[in-house]
Amino acid sequence: MAAMIAGYEPAIELTRGGIVECVHFGAMAVVDSGGALLSALGDPYLVTFPRSSMKPLQALPFVEDGGPEHFGLTEKELAIICASHHGTDEHVQVLRSIHTKAGLQESNLQCGVHWPSDKATSLAMRARGEEPTPYRHNCSGKHSGMLAQAVLHGYSRENYLSMDNPLQQRILKTVAEMCDLQPGDMPIGIDGCSAPVFAMPLYNYALAMARLAQPDGLGETRAAACRKITHAMMAYPVMVAGPHGLDSVLMDLMQGRAAVKGGAEGYQMVSLMPGACGKGSPGIGVAFKFSDGDPDRRATYALIVALFKALGFEAEIASEAFSSFNTPILENWRGLEIGQIRMAKPISLKRTW
Repeated sequence: MAAMIAGYEPAIELTRGGIVECVHFGAMAVVDSGGALLSALGDPYLVTFPRSSMKPLQALPFVEDGGPEHFGLTEKELAIICASHHGTDEHVQVLRSIHTKAGLQESNLQCGVHWPSDKATSLAMRARGEEPTPYRHNCSGKHSGMLAQAVLHGYSRENYLSMDNPLQQRILKTVAEMCDLQPGDMPIGIDGCSAPVFAMPLYNYALAMARLAQPDGLGETRAAACRKITHAMMAYPVMVAGPHGLDSVLMDLMQGRAAVKGGAEGYQMVSLMPGACGKGSPGIGVAFKFSDGDPDRRATYALIVALFKALGFEAEIASEAFSSFNTPILENWRGLEIGQIRMAKPISLKRTW
């Protein structure tokens, strides 16, 4: 079976009756800001799309160019530009504020429309007969940032998602630089929200996430922009996902020590700030991907639990606030214990500090 899933290895397994019933195949790279590979699952150089985990880097040119200051955006508004938000009324309020400040209309958004992933919001909207609009789309923050960048430089708003637009070329160049790659090294696809998305090895994206956390040597302007992005995400975690989302809950628990951003089809990134893992620890980036797309995210939760325990965050993972994600014991609908969800093998972590 493993040979049929090139680049991946058994990562998370579910048991029943003492046997392994289900296996999620995964690949992961954990890299420090100096480029050292600290841990790996499968092929750490597997080329794949970060999907929405790429949003903090897609926002980077806008922040480098002083966009937030030009339009008077708050940290809360910057956080939602890096988000896959859950479409709550608060998220919509923040998006409307960005559009007002940048002279945009909701009709400028080309992300599409879907119901909010926040169940309470969806139920309330249905009860009052309200249909979703582009503001409710989880990627509307990213698109709002791209549109604001187009306004800032006078680029076309009509084709802001086209690779022919200087906006997307600038994003491509920036992502490549952060990943220590050339733009031509990264295959280009179309994301679920219609924006371009780039593929790169897990190692290179983990390196970019380590640099995002510790941007030493990237130049004053880029380093400042990286710090603004991670600070905004960590200061307003509920903007990055929602009240019950993994990214938001984990960032809230980590209290300024980690920026976290998930992506579709089983992708996840983590940026650990310098010193987060102990005195002298460097910025650390994590990128992992599950071959089956991990549709209910149970494999993602299990790997995050194991990884953060290996990094020394047992107390945070064991906290009541994280209990909905930390579920090693599997139960059926009657609450009977029927098995476990666990790592197929322990995480081996090399420490460089």
